Amino acid sequence: MTLLAGSPAHAQSAKPYDHKDPYKSGCGTSARVVKSAKITSRVNGEVGTIKLMWSGRCKTNWIEVKTGTSMTGTIHVYTKDGRHDAFRFNRGNAGRHWGNMLWANNMCAWGSVSVQWNGGRGGQNGSGTTPKACK
Repeated sequence: MTLLAGSPAHAQSAKPYDHKDPYKSGCGTSARVVKSAKITSRVNGEVGTIKLMWSGRCKTNWIEVKTGTSMTGTIHVYTKDGRHDAFRFNRGNAGRHWGNMLWANNMCAWGSVSVQWNGGRGGQNGSGTTPKACK
């Protein structure tokens, strides 16, 4: 007889909305901004904003960014229990982009983004990180 049991790491990753689009899932309709920060470039100064979003209905967090339409980048969201999601975005969409969700009820979450334009040459890149928010 074989006994199958999930490991603690597997149990942590088995959340219903993890790695899903907040707007396709309907969680985005009940969202609010809980933390925000500037996206800055060492050469160009402020190049956008990063927001940590919270859906009370779905008990999830995700990251949204607003930046230049020619920028590409990677959005990260993290939870205190060690889960992480990374989402790569391309230029366009009027500079508004969001990553996938992570379930974060009764725990801290935060996020970061790195962006670049024109291939990142000559310092054409930037980054931002939100403070932690605990729900």
